[in-house]
Amino acid sequence: MNTIQNALDQAVADGIPGIVAEVRDGDRTWFGTAGVADLETGRTRTQDEQFHTGSLTKAFTATVTFKLVDEHRLRLDDTVEQWLPGMVTGNGNDGSKITVRHLLQQTSGLVNYAYDDKDMMDRYITTGYLTHRFDRWTPEELVKIGMKYPPYYAPGTDFRYSNANYQLLGLIIERASGRTYAEELSRLVLGPLGLTGTYLAGNEVTISGPHPRMYTKLPMGEPDAKVYDVTELDSSLGWAAGGIVSTTGDLARFFGALLGGELFSPALQAEMWATVSTEGSGWIPNTRYGMGTFEQNLPNGVTVFGGGGALNGSWTYVMGTRDGRHLVVCNVNGDFVNPIAEFWKILEAEFPAA
Repeated sequence: MNTIQNALDQAVADGIPGIVAEVRDGDRTWFGTAGVADLETGRTRTQDEQFHTGSLTKAFTATVTFKLVDEHRLRLDDTVEQWLPGMVTGNGNDGSKITVRHLLQQTSGLVNYAYDDKDMMDRYITTGYLTHRFDRWTPEELVKIGMKYPPYYAPGTDFRYSNANYQLLGLIIERASGRTYAEELSRLVLGPLGLTGTYLAGNEVTISGPHPRMYTKLPMGEPDAKVYDVTELDSSLGWAAGGIVSTTGDLARFFGALLGGELFSPALQAEMWATVSTEGSGWIPNTRYGMGTFEQNLPNGVTVFGGGGALNGSWTYVMGTRDGRHLVVCNVNGDFVNPIAEFWKILEAEFPAA
């Protein structure tokens, strides 16, 4: 495993504070680390750490949705209006034309309030984040922000990444099940898979178990920006779109099951990985989006499958083979350099071109 360890060491040399990687390949498991969990104490990163997964949450939300479809509680072709009447309306937005499938595939056309609203951008990419990271949100409030803007396009005609889609899915899960999103997440995914290190953070501002400190530069994108410790935050901004905390081991178990077809019927398994092009959307290059998941062509030409997610200071990537038997889970606790580029180097080390 010297090649992948070299890639971890290089990520730290490039400016990442600390990085962990867990590899599952059939019966073989390997864990590696480089850098530190805490810049002040020099504490090293460890295998039992929990961290914010950001938009990897979407794969969990999609899975809960599919499990409810298998239970005949909802259908992929149900509309948003059927489940959430009057919530998606105004400025050309029409919930009667947007289906659960559109939400899952990010083809609804709904605006991403997290990136296309100036007030939200000011709150979360400037030094304003130091105080606004403790703001408490409801999913209804976040969806309402998106309703201030006309849709990007007609539903089902293109791809555009939007957190509003998965906030709506969380609300639909609650309506269809009669239980909270957190309860359904535990009942349908976390409990059956034994994911004891994974939970929905909700309004908690600290991670419950051992965890690294998280570091970010603010304002984002400024080369001379100052580094801040932003470990504590209110996770309600993420919720069903980005609020899950997990570990490398739990993520490997979850994505192994998700890719390997353990979680729902073969028909829904095919739906989950039926991808749409992301070209021209400004999203991660060389990808096709599934339902809370995506596939990616690495720079060396190898195609891998999984997901990724980020919050300020915590970036996570899980990618592997289509059958889920060979996976790499990576997390970094700083975003001073491009973490995705570092993840690609690690993936190329583990999945070399033939």
